[in-house]
Amino acid sequence: MEKPLRKGWTTGACAAAAAASAWRALRLGGFADPVTIALPRGDCPSFALSRAERDGDAAIAGVIKDAGDDPDITHGAEIVVRVEAAAAGSGLLFRAGEGVGRVTLPGLPLAVGEPAINPGPRAQILDNMRAVAEPVDAVVTVSIPGGDKLARQTMNPRLGIVGGLSVLGTTGIVMPYSCAAWIHSIHRGVDVARACGLEHLAGCTGKTSEDAVRRLHGLDERAMIDMGGFAGALLKYLRNHPVPRLTIGGGFAKLAKLAAGEMDLHSKAAAMDLTLLRRLLAELTADPLLREQADQAVTAAQILKIAGDIPLGDLVARRARETALAVLAGGVSVDVVLFDRAGKTVGHAG
Repeated sequence: MEKPLRKGWTTGACAAAAAASAWRALRLGGFADPVTIALPRGDCPSFALSRAERDGDAAIAGVIKDAGDDPDITHGAEIVVRVEAAAAGSGLLFRAGEGVGRVTLPGLPLAVGEPAINPGPRAQILDNMRAVAEPVDAVVTVSIPGGDKLARQTMNPRLGIVGGLSVLGTTGIVMPYSCAAWIHSIHRGVDVARACGLEHLAGCTGKTSEDAVRRLHGLDERAMIDMGGFAGALLKYLRNHPVPRLTIGGGFAKLAKLAAGEMDLHSKAAAMDLTLLRRLLAELTADPLLREQADQAVTAAQILKIAGDIPLGDLVARRARETALAVLAGGVSVDVVLFDRAGKTVGHAG
């Protein structure tokens, strides 16, 4: 029997724990270590401190993020919170420290110029500081040492979040392989593009297809949505937040899964339907030799090569486009472009 995957804690939950402990040091005279917090869905995890320091009138606490069994790039990062008392009636103010980004583009749930500490984590920080002592009149500075380098591996630069990572987490819990942060970035990418007035977006499965689509349509970088295998996350969000035009770009095999009606194109989520490709090829040719060769093929790329000049790629693109249009339910013009590993177009529809 396989061991169940271990859940983890978001950067927001870690920040809330560090803030609560530092606030306790300021108001009650000692850090809580470990510190227990309450999360929105009733979970009450405890966190050991990685640091607990006094700096004049400020208290500083740190927590090492444990993302559980999720492949999160911030797993093992230290979330450091500095808390300083503020004037009575000022409420809770947030600042971005080292490794935490700032918002520079409209469309996000935070105003331009604000530290990239999302509303969910802000509420968790405030609630858990209130549980220690009220009123909460304080300045909270969140830092993630090394976060500026980690942020280069995220979509933050494209979203206009500069200087570091975002502090995320609506529930405070990281569910293994939910890829919530990636899906969150897809949604925010759409929001930013719409707020910037862009009318043509492109969702691509990887860097090769993204570069090829940009060359094909001459799109602004802000219009490019790195959807990876999460076609469903992009399409379902666009159904409720539409734009006039969408291009879907990806490798032949990935988008053949979309043609088969799959919304998650990752290899672990959906196997390649070679039977569908053989059937589509059979719609285009009656050549018995090609059909026999396709029956013996074990990859999508092999079937595409067997097809040769037969427009199998265009037919797959048409079927993928039909899937996308059905999810979008009208209002968005769609074209689908398929590429080989070298970035050469092997199918286009719409």
